[in-house]
Amino acid sequence: MKPLVLIGCGGHCRSCIDVVEATGDYQITSIVGQQHEVGQQLLGYRVDSTDRDLQALVKRDGNFLVAIGQIETNAIRVKLYNETARLGGAFPTIVSPLAHVSKHAVVGRGTIVMHHAIVNASASIGENCIINSKSLIEHDVEVGNHCHVATGAIVNGGTTIGDDCFIGSGTVVKQSIQIEPGMVIGAGQWIDGRGGIRVRKTNR
Repeated sequence: MKPLVLIGCGGHCRSCIDVVEATGDYQITSIVGQQHEVGQQLLGYRVDSTDRDLQALVKRDGNFLVAIGQIETNAIRVKLYNETARLGGAFPTIVSPLAHVSKHAVVGRGTIVMHHAIVNASASIGENCIINSKSLIEHDVEVGNHCHVATGAIVNGGTTIGDDCFIGSGTVVKQSIQIEPGMVIGAGQWIDGRGGIRVRKTNR
């Protein structure tokens, strides 16, 4: 198995660990947290590093996944992704064996597709994204970089989602909608391109 370093040690990291273990392709060799989190145990793994250790981890292990969640802002995810990439870290695409990604779809580096998610034919997912459990990315959808499509969200065919977006749990996006970069859409909404929806810019 190939070594993999997880950056982040919160709740989303626990879900990432479960997906990584299920793939059987990677061995989690290190978990990066903040200084006060070093020494904590996470599903049998020890938080043993901070972002000050990234350069050494790039040389030792090479492969990384940003395992920090994204709701209000993705600024920390993007910062750590870019910093690690600048140091030479590689970001494999992680796909749960319980997910379905069409052979005709494209999923960018550093993106994780979680349990029971579906990415359909001719869909395109950018880098450093979270395609969360039971979400559906339909045919011909384009999702930009650094996005989070949350649990159970449905993005219908032909829709374009710009960079740095968050689509909340259970939200349904109508076909052929364009969502501009940096938008946060709350949970349980129906998005049809008309006014009155709770959509706002991120803090980035």
